[in-house]
Amino acid sequence: MESYPRPDFTRSNLNWKSLNGPWSFLFDDNDIGLSRHWHVYGLPEEIAVDTSIATNSETYSKESESIKVTIAANPDQLIKDNIFKSEGAVTHRKRDIQVPYVWQCPASGIEEKGVHEVFWYERRVADLRSEKEKEKGDRVMLRFGAVDYEATVWVDGHFVGKHRGGHVPFDIDITDEVASGGEKRLSLRVYDSAYDLTQPRGKQYWAAQPESIFYTPSGGIWQSVWIEAVPSARIGGSSSGTVFRSDSIEDGKLKASVKVLGRPAGQKFSAGLEVRLGDVLVSSTGKVGLPRETDLVCFDSSMKLSDGQISQLGSNILDAAPLDNRNAWLNNVALWSPEHPTLYSLTVRLHDATGATVDTIQTTTGMRRISWHNSTFQLNNEPYFQALFLDQGYWPHTFMTPPSQDALKTDIQLSKKMGFNGCRKHQKVEDPIFYYWADRLGFLVWGEMANAYQFSAQYTDRFDAEWREAVLRDINHPSIVAWTPINESWAYTSLGESIEQRNHIRSLYYMTKTLDPSRPINDNCGWEHVITDLTTFHDYDDGDKLTETCKTLESILAPKSRRPIFLPEIPGTGGQGSRHQSDAPVICTEFGGINIARNTTSGERDWGYTTASNPEDLLARIEKMMTGIVGGGHICGFVYTQLTDIEQEVNGLYTPDRKEKLDAGKVKGIVNGVMRRYYASVGKVWK
Repeated sequence: MESYPRPDFTRSNLNWKSLNGPWSFLFDDNDIGLSRHWHVYGLPEEIAVDTSIATNSETYSKESESIKVTIAANPDQLIKDNIFKSEGAVTHRKRDIQVPYVWQCPASGIEEKGVHEVFWYERRVADLRSEKEKEKGDRVMLRFGAVDYEATVWVDGHFVGKHRGGHVPFDIDITDEVASGGEKRLSLRVYDSAYDLTQPRGKQYWAAQPESIFYTPSGGIWQSVWIEAVPSARIGGSSSGTVFRSDSIEDGKLKASVKVLGRPAGQKFSAGLEVRLGDVLVSSTGKVGLPRETDLVCFDSSMKLSDGQISQLGSNILDAAPLDNRNAWLNNVALWSPEHPTLYSLTVRLHDATGATVDTIQTTTGMRRISWHNSTFQLNNEPYFQALFLDQGYWPHTFMTPPSQDALKTDIQLSKKMGFNGCRKHQKVEDPIFYYWADRLGFLVWGEMANAYQFSAQYTDRFDAEWREAVLRDINHPSIVAWTPINESWAYTSLGESIEQRNHIRSLYYMTKTLDPSRPINDNCGWEHVITDLTTFHDYDDGDKLTETCKTLESILAPKSRRPIFLPEIPGTGGQGSRHQSDAPVICTEFGGINIARNTTSGERDWGYTTASNPEDLLARIEKMMTGIVGGGHICGFVYTQLTDIEQEVNGLYTPDRKEKLDAGKVKGIVNGVMRRYYASVGKVWK
């Protein structure tokens, strides 16, 4: 039986049904489905299409090629004439697809690699509510974890909703469409451009063959789909505005803002928040009335335990977080960290005017404070060295979709096995279950958006909306410790002279800071920072050169890949420049990327930034790089590229099927040695 897709936010008496599994599926290359009313009459058994009707303009082709050459590592190795070829007249037949796997991957049962920008899904769905739930007026929600890129949904031909954005969730109330009983036809039309470079796509390539740092694209449903019965008036999730701010560790206060959905105008409701640590009740707010003018209720809940409450804690809590460990407790507040990932349990209840409970939610939080000053990244007021993997969340059989919930847990465990305490989730908004496990296993995560590659008004509109949804979805996870909206100026090809492009990055910084002032923002990871809390740079030089670079702040701040780390003023325009702030943490957020030389068969393309001769050579290179980064005394964290091999990019420390390419214990020894060296430099004892 499948597990609930959002274990981080669950209702009591949960009533839900997975819609993962077989759906009917049909490509619509000539986009005729709407005019032929497939959403009304159902998908046909087959259609004849002409795939040669439209071709890309010469201008597009030149711009696309220029972007590839600018971004790709080793552009001289790019495949010549790597373009999609027209198939001419073909017939597409309706067939089954296994949701939630994209049609390009083997697990979908389809595994095609051509251009199909419009495609349809179809299946039957029914009202899952009990008679009691119907009597109460509960609603039926259709929930999508993520659909790439534009989704339009009908039930029995009735339009119920649409969503744009390929990496974030959305839900639709389908109660009225299913309430009459019996099975209904659920139709989903998806548009996902193969060529539009203003569409946020991350590493999904717009050419025929994946190459360099780009991978096979992923179109359509790629995270779980389900239906769920919910109360008509209910507690909203973080995407709706429920936020648990858990960084006030000194006074031990949780600042909670709970959003109520479906409240009839003028009706009285109240809500309450209960906090537990293990089986011990820490605090309870009692019932707090919702103001008439807003559907948001706020609490300041105590997370501080009395001595009597501490004496009631079980061994499962105290063994993992000893009371005499200053990194595990502060003033009787249990702290969250990778070494001691202690979580408080939160129960939120919503009550109607009679005092009856109409909704109950269970979730968790971890008390931890992030700060960035004195050239250090600090966790719970102590310098903390971040040893992170670049993690792109990709599997050979399922692509961006994890093959199971346990696969996400496994990736965290494999990272920790090599001594890494976190990851930079790169060019992907990961499945929420990853963050569920990161909270519990103690794993730092940098949240990042999948970028586009061309700047325009349409791009900014798309990106702003999707980035905001991504931040809100994940804002309550203590494991997330930084936000990265942009990577390496992707889509911002003219930052040197464009005020408009600089202003947009500046607006992303302030929007993110407004949503979440508790975490640092890495505005444009790698170089050309506009406004940032962290000074980050990317450097794929070998060990000797990297060591030399990291000896002085001046060489760290020197241009990388022909790009300045910070931007000068734009003369004569008033376009302000940027500069490194003297107390900002400096972090090398990409380095390594080394593959191991091997004999390849014809057609195989092994790629890395540099190549080691064997595993022993790779281990020696890693040690030299990591030691060199820290040795200069200026850098307080790093991100090693990367966790696993992905398609042709075979520079991971694990194979695509998660087998060690190096002895994990030896890598961990190197990482631990680097951490000891760093902590000794800042006067901190590390065990």
